[in-house]
Amino acid sequence: MNSCIPVQEIQRIGPALVILIAFIASFILMAVIAVKLLICCKIFANAGYTWALGLLFLIPIVNIIMMFYLAFADWPVNKELRELKQKLIDTSD
Repeated sequence: MNSCIPVQEIQRIGPALVILIAFIASFILMAVIAVKLLICCKIFANAGYTWALGLLFLIPIVNIIMMFYLAFADWPVNKELRELKQKLIDTSD
């Protein structure tokens, strides 16, 4: 009635299980980092900056500074939009 796994079997399987779990966890971590980088690079590209600025999110402390810069800076896309609106107003006069 005792269905316990023998200690020898656990000692034999244990290290392989730890390696498998570490491999799966590192794969998931790398996938999450890749998706985060893709998103950050796309945000900078859509804002009118070079996409490479998104790579700065990998650097600790710099990623916080970049978030503030992105939140409060005047985006090139907005500058261009204002210039185009101004040209449209000037040509309609």
